[in-house]
Amino acid sequence: MPVWCCRCSLAGPVSLPSCEEIVFNPLCSLPVHLQSTERCCQSELGVQAGRNYNSSETEGQLLNSFGQYFGDSLGKKIKRMPLLEETVLPGDSPLSLPVVIIGNGPSGICLSYLLSGYRPYLSPEAVHPNPILHTKLEEARHLSIVDQDLEYLSEGLEGRSSNPVAVLFDTLLHPDADFGYDYPSVLHWKLEQHNYIPHVVLGKGPPGGAWHAMEGSMLTISFGDWMELPGLTFKEWAASKRRNIKSDRVMPEEIACYYKHYVKVMGLQKNFRDNVYITSVSRLYRGDDEDRSQLNENIPTQHLEMEDGQKPLIKRNWEVRGYQRATDGSHVPFCLFAENVALATGTFDSPGRLHVEGEDFPFVLHSMSDFGAAISKGKLRGKADPVLIVGAGLTAADAVLCAYNNNIPVIHVFRRRVTDSSLIFKQLPKKLYPEYHKVYHMMCTQSHTGDSNLHSAYTSFPEHNVLSFKPEMKCVLQSASGLKKILKFSVALVLIGSHPNLFFLKDQGHGIGHHLNQPITCKGNPIEIDPYTYECTKEANLFALGPLVGDNFVRFLKGGALGIARCLAIRQKKKHELMESGDGGGDGVP
Repeated sequence: MPVWCCRCSLAGPVSLPSCEEIVFNPLCSLPVHLQSTERCCQSELGVQAGRNYNSSETEGQLLNSFGQYFGDSLGKKIKRMPLLEETVLPGDSPLSLPVVIIGNGPSGICLSYLLSGYRPYLSPEAVHPNPILHTKLEEARHLSIVDQDLEYLSEGLEGRSSNPVAVLFDTLLHPDADFGYDYPSVLHWKLEQHNYIPHVVLGKGPPGGAWHAMEGSMLTISFGDWMELPGLTFKEWAASKRRNIKSDRVMPEEIACYYKHYVKVMGLQKNFRDNVYITSVSRLYRGDDEDRSQLNENIPTQHLEMEDGQKPLIKRNWEVRGYQRATDGSHVPFCLFAENVALATGTFDSPGRLHVEGEDFPFVLHSMSDFGAAISKGKLRGKADPVLIVGAGLTAADAVLCAYNNNIPVIHVFRRRVTDSSLIFKQLPKKLYPEYHKVYHMMCTQSHTGDSNLHSAYTSFPEHNVLSFKPEMKCVLQSASGLKKILKFSVALVLIGSHPNLFFLKDQGHGIGHHLNQPITCKGNPIEIDPYTYECTKEANLFALGPLVGDNFVRFLKGGALGIARCLAIRQKKKHELMESGDGGGDGVP
């Protein structure tokens, strides 16, 4: 029986390995590639699409086997697996992956795509509508965008993101989209296997992240084309699945399916691990104080300990701990060591809270999914009292529409004036978003004034704050003038945004935002990054992208993947040059 090389998928003169060795052809010079190997590696890695795991032992071995898969790529044979008991620390140098990505939503997927060796080039016949940018692109047409000066290319560009690389990548993928044009992308993509950087993407659920948990009956705020990832248009996917897309806007369920399919069709499955929960990400220091003085070297990455006993070049590393939930519900702990960690968790983890008395009562909800479940189970059927909805964003508007369409009366409470220019409804064209403008019209015309009674279907309370919730299902409101009012309701729904949960970082990540010692939020306090590499300015080797750095729309988070991929590619090249010159001391992470 031939054994297949896991780098080039060609049969080679190697014998069937044990589970602690890597299958590779000695004549092959490629890095670990996307192809499957013979049974030993394939069964351990679980790279087959849609495979079910029937035991907690097999489930727990997934992360363990990841070290086996990348062992050759990391320049050493693996003698100790990265899957460790929580109480155990290795006495010798463990496996360290170049990159661990936390979060498997569109941010993590796009970063995995670029780290897997996919490279964007200017298409041969493409002409960008921005003549200055097109001239710059022509100057280095032979180079991929990843290999070009992103600061130079993004200079002078304007867009709806505060991150210049996000604006650059968006205008290359969707030229002049903000002006209403539907120009094709000026890029075409090539898979360059020598640019592959070993990495793992860890997520709580299937690829697609929070999109799998969103309310399925609502339409996305963005067009379907703006939700797509590089290399596979949403329309192509919809056509292949024989889905009839009637509108430019689509349901979250369709987007979630697209992301899951994208990982499969692009051959990224081997990099993804599902049902994984992170408990801590901490920096490791190896060696004495003299070694620590080397932490600010030009290449801030961690070399593995050399087989000949020489000290590694850089003494910086990350320890990632957590557990993987098995099919039987048990938790299998693991420990990974990484040179670089990329945070791609989004902001869907922790719903925003009012922090008022009574907010923890069971009849006070904080998510659309809980509200939808209450409606589907008939808990609100026949209730005389209205639903109380707090918030003035699109999610709150979705809840209003959901209640309205189910003939449930609504009390809508929000702090702003209806004429506030920062309300999201002011930024949405009426023709494209008629349902949201219907809600905004009710907010303006059906507001409570003085001692007037509530409207039968909907009543808004602009410029009001919630002071407390009472156990008899009553709410105390206060107006801008200080007037208090008590209202009875059947269920309360607080929808005032959500925040990332970075509890696994030191001080819950409060030290890496623009404002020190404050929680990370996508609007008020995003993670502070270098605008062109997306590396945290306050923590080397820690990267962040997507909503964590203020890019809430999928069309802009792809720029973060581009910036990180370029940064890591440059560092990888420098390490190769050092090792080739003899300064690396031997084998190390490529």
